[in-house]
Order: sequence, then C-alpha cells, then structure tokens
Amino acid sequence: MSKVVLFDMDGTLVDSEGLHFEALVAATQRLGVTVPEGFGDRITGMSFADCHALLVELTGTDIPLDAMSRAKHDIYGERAVTLKMRPGATAVLDTLRDAGIAFAIVSNSDRMIAEANLAATSLRSPGLVSVTRNDVRSGKPHPEPYLRAAWLLGVEPADCVVVEDSAPGASAGLAAGMAVIAWPEPHRPDITFPSGVIMADPLDLLSTLGPLLGLDTASISLARTA
Repeated sequence: MSKVVLFDMDGTLVDSEGLHFEALVAATQRLGVTVPEGFGDRITGMSFADCHALLVELTGTDIPLDAMSRAKHDIYGERAVTLKMRPGATAVLDTLRDAGIAFAIVSNSDRMIAEANLAATSLRSPGLVSVTRNDVRSGKPHPEPYLRAAWLLGVEPADCVVVEDSAPGASAGLAAGMAVIAWPEPHRPDITFPSGVIMADPLDLLSTLGPLLGLDTASISLARTA
C-alpha cells in the first residue's frame, strides 16, 4: 500500500495561528476578559474547548464555552479572507498531486473554522477528505481524528505520514500508530515535541517528507522551485 499524508491545518498548511489568537483576544475582550500574557504560546494545537478550559483556570471567568466560541467564530469568520497558505505548503501539496499521493486534512478546529480556512486559501477541492473537531468524539492529542482520516481514506494507520506543527497534534499521530513529522513554524523553536517524531526544517518540509513517500530527488527539487 502506498503512503498517504495527513496534514494538520492551522499553522501547518494555513498561516492562521495568528488570526486564531487575534480573534480569541478580541472575543474575550468583548466579553470582559483579559487573556493572560503568554497564553498564545500555551494553546498551540489545542481544541477551542481546551483553550476555554485553560482560560477559565487562569482567569476564573464564568463565561460559558458556547458564548465564547460564538464570539470567537464570528470575529474569525469576518477576518478569514486575509488568510494565506504557509510558505512552502503549496509546493508540497502540488508535489503530492503530481505524484498521485493521497492526502487529507485533520484539524482540531471546528468545522466552521476549517471551512473558512479552506475557502480563503482555495484548498477546497472535489474529493478532499477533511476531519474536524466536530467529526470526532475526542480531539487531539487523542488519536481518534487521525484514525478517522485513515478510515475515510481506506488505509491502515501504518501507511499514514502525519505532518504537524504542534505537540498535541504530534502526540495524536504517534498514538494512532503513524509516522509523524514535526514541522514547526519558523518562529516557534520553543515547541517541545514528543519523542518519536521526525523533525523537519521549518523552511523545507519536502527534504524530510519526500524520502518517506519514495519521491525521487528530481520531484523534490522541482517542487522547491515552484
């Protein structure tokens, strides 16, 4: 069985982590809560429910999850048109398409956020498989999102390569029994990934991903110049 690639979305394919935090700060301010200093770095890769739980723990706010989620989603949706692909991600996806290698998107965000990302970056395409927090009972770091993606693609976990920018996402991929490449954003050298991941250059994913998929040097070189 040929390998398939399962990509996280926020921070991995789409340069959206900044907007997520911006929308969260604006939403909490609207509701009368101040986000603690350093909160943004602590929540990378978390589901919104886990972000809300941490905010409650740190600030003592009693704002319900649903109310905060609605406020954040409204702001994010208004500003999502500004989103762009992460540098280098388009070349990677083009290389996979040219090689006939299947891939899917596995996000810890809600479906509404994922669809806003797909629309803003033109990632949406016929037959694209995507899994969001709404599609599973447990989000990352639980393995369920990645196991569901493998099931939807009709492949075994051992035939999947996960690409992640966060520690919770990497943990989910490892727990699913998959090979995991950690591809942190260039400005996040602070992230500590779990043992067992394969570290990739933040500016060059293909050098690490290509050999795992059996891609030849010519394909990788061509993609780098795309």
